[in-house]
Amino acid sequence: MWLSGLHIPESYLTALVQATCRKNGWPLDRSTLYSNVTEWQTEDEVSERPLSGCYVTGLYLEGAIWDSQNGCLKRSLPKKLIEELPILKVTPIEGHRLKLQNTFRTPVYTTSMRRNAMSVGLVFEADLFSSEHASHWTLQGVCLLLNTD
Repeated sequence: MWLSGLHIPESYLTALVQATCRKNGWPLDRSTLYSNVTEWQTEDEVSERPLSGCYVTGLYLEGAIWDSQNGCLKRSLPKKLIEELPILKVTPIEGHRLKLQNTFRTPVYTTSMRRNAMSVGLVFEADLFSSEHASHWTLQGVCLLLNTD
């Protein structure tokens, strides 16, 4: 799914959670999204549909780089602020089943200004594995972007 192509990407993710809750009989108010970065770089490499959730393409990582070898965030290279993220798998899950460790809850914004024309910018929070403490990435201003402007 190319979230950048949607006018209101939050609505797609909300519908994804609602459909999964309805299918599994979960309470909607106790469900959330879990995400993990796949090894696939392009949508052509994806061979099957996920059992639940979706694959998201076209995300850009600002303030850090993704280390595909170790599957974690790394400090960005000098003079390189934005890098394309491999395909992200987004899965609805019950909140009490989600136990995150060594993970940075990365905000996903519409644009690099971190808001859109309606002053709304936060789409959702993606879970990116990290060996550093989350405060390190917060102070670096790390986020994911749908558009690079």
